[in-house]
Amino acid sequence: MGEEVLLSVNGVELCAQTFGERGDAPVLLVGNSMLTWPEELCELLAGGGRFVLRYDLRDTGRSTMADPAAPRYTLRDLVADAAGLLDAFGLPRAHVAGFGVGGWIAQLLALDHPGRVASLTLAATRPVAPGPNDPDLPEHSPKLMAAMMAAPEPDWTDRASVIEAMVAGRRHVAGTAGFDEDWARRHVERIFDRTVVPAGTDPAMAHRSNQTAIVFAALDCGDRWRERLGSVTAPTLVIHGEDDPFFPIGNGRALAKEIPGAELIGLPGAGQELPPRVWEVMAFAILRHTRSGV
Repeated sequence: MGEEVLLSVNGVELCAQTFGERGDAPVLLVGNSMLTWPEELCELLAGGGRFVLRYDLRDTGRSTMADPAAPRYTLRDLVADAAGLLDAFGLPRAHVAGFGVGGWIAQLLALDHPGRVASLTLAATRPVAPGPNDPDLPEHSPKLMAAMMAAPEPDWTDRASVIEAMVAGRRHVAGTAGFDEDWARRHVERIFDRTVVPAGTDPAMAHRSNQTAIVFAALDCGDRWRERLGSVTAPTLVIHGEDDPFFPIGNGRALAKEIPGAELIGLPGAGQELPPRVWEVMAFAILRHTRSGV
């Protein structure tokens, strides 16, 4: 595992970390922050002969943070950041995997910078931006939405309050295979403890952005891209929890149907999560999908 490094990319500083050997096939992992992709899963990919790169989006982790409540950048800027990060590492192209909100960035990277994407993996995501879903796609489950609306707002500046609220929230998005509370708690704690709050930044918004990707609710996402999915040229793997209540699996099925030649792998009993029990399955699937060169 490499040290975290700050890199000047697209007018901001992005914090990145690598795993594995520099000469192996590169895999760029995109999430809300680098911690979206657990270290142990990254190590499994590196152990399979991949040079793994994960990073913090703007307004998360140790990357540039300004105002998560009113971002002055767009979704396309985040896509340009991903391409710029490859440049910073001297990588003409890479295998790209996006989880959740990172799946939107990965889709647009494959559409707008096709030469940079050797293969595409989309996990727990959907083919449309934040906001109301398309009528043919399943929305967040009513049970989940009721639980979220009823949940008390934590004190985002208080570590204990945030951790308890986030663990409760993780329980609501977990699948039927069981909720690993111990691991969820450790993961939430790590996110909180790693959040950097620069002078002049609202600490509550900083922690909320890291824990919930709330910045995407305020982000200008620009033009729709679902109608362009038929032009994706990168070999595509879609991985989706079969019990995902946040982005139900119908969203993954739509991605697999509309991207030419895409393969869909359902994770039985899994929700909107990456707990330890799915790491080996995820790693095996991504390693198999990325076995061709770049």
